[in-house]
Amino acid sequence: MPKVSRIDLNFEREAMSSPFGFKGNALTELWQVVALLESDAGTSGIGLGVQSVLWSDAQTFARYPESVGNGMMFLMTAYALEAAKATTFETPIGLLEQLLPKTHAFGCQLTGTPHLPITFALNALVPVDNAAWLLYAQEGGITLFTDLIPKDVRPALAERHSCLACIPLITYGTTIKEVCQLVQGGHFFLKIKVGSDPAKDGDRKKMLEWDKNRLYEIHNAVKDHQTPYTDCGYPVYYLDANGRYDNKERLLQLLDYAEEIGALERIVLFEEPFPEEYKVDVADVPVRLAADESAHSDQDVEERIQLGYRAIALKPIAKTLSMSLKMTEIAHRHGVPCFCADLTVNPLMVDWNKNVAARLAPLPGVKIGVLESNGPWNYRDWDKLKSYHPCFGSSWIDNMQGLFMLDDDFYQQSGGIFLSSAHYRGLVGL
Repeated sequence: MPKVSRIDLNFEREAMSSPFGFKGNALTELWQVVALLESDAGTSGIGLGVQSVLWSDAQTFARYPESVGNGMMFLMTAYALEAAKATTFETPIGLLEQLLPKTHAFGCQLTGTPHLPITFALNALVPVDNAAWLLYAQEGGITLFTDLIPKDVRPALAERHSCLACIPLITYGTTIKEVCQLVQGGHFFLKIKVGSDPAKDGDRKKMLEWDKNRLYEIHNAVKDHQTPYTDCGYPVYYLDANGRYDNKERLLQLLDYAEEIGALERIVLFEEPFPEEYKVDVADVPVRLAADESAHSDQDVEERIQLGYRAIALKPIAKTLSMSLKMTEIAHRHGVPCFCADLTVNPLMVDWNKNVAARLAPLPGVKIGVLESNGPWNYRDWDKLKSYHPCFGSSWIDNMQGLFMLDDDFYQQSGGIFLSSAHYRGLVGL
């Protein structure tokens, strides 16, 4: 049972290659956070996190300058790390259950937002949670990701994919030429951001027309490209509105238009169309709706499934591995598929996600496993970040023709998550 005796915390700012737009706004950088937990036995865990204030809470992002929002989330991480220092924990999941309510309450006070989304606190807790898992692994002599998985979650993570489809992110600013290049390069599962605010006036009618036009342009450009990895034989779409649609009627207008242009059957996922407080039965929506930001916890997953959501986006790199494992177990119990979405994280954190994605059953409509990873297209210095990976140069780090190839080395190394990165160790004085 690890008892934390020493902590440390640091961060680096990493610029985006261009403003990264979603939720009607755009961020220009992402803070890379490194947390250290060291036990009184001398073992240690170094956990990484990437902060996304815009993803966690668009209102807080809009309310404060970008660096101020990041600074507040970093202070929440520091608060949680200090609380962990005074804690003896049996499992990382148990530690998260202790830290989450405290960190959330502190975040509400710090940001001046009484109803701060739980996701904001979870995002702040990722580096602490990852450090706890690695400390737990060291204390228990665990060297394989499979052995970290709690027994009640193992049936939900029983696959062993030899490859994963890399899901690129099509932002508001991605050109049709760039979309075509992605498809020609082997990508067939396109995550498309919808819900733009083209005139920056909050007009939902203009948003809907923009989304219709965007879907038409993309579908028209790639619809005839063939692929062996989908049931329909052509590229498929994963739309993400980040809660920008205010009601079901407006969403159905978009989907009616998708049917008109022959794109409806290609939409295998539609993530978070509505604000999380808009709780309406969606069982009659003609595409598979996925919960992401609205699914903060295992209880939220249960509620969304009862509302008719038929997929759950897992984000171990944004909502903590601990919470994601709990969510996976609930979804599996209900027969609802899960998939791993990105938070535009660094290469080593991609492999935390990859370890989970490699073990999830394929989504309906797709013949292989999937993993969103959009960092190569959005970080200005992605190659530099890759050099920090302890398995830098391994074949499974980069996607090749739209696929991550997962060989025995990937599984034996667990994607490198248990190995030491000299760069990140140096940031916390090791």
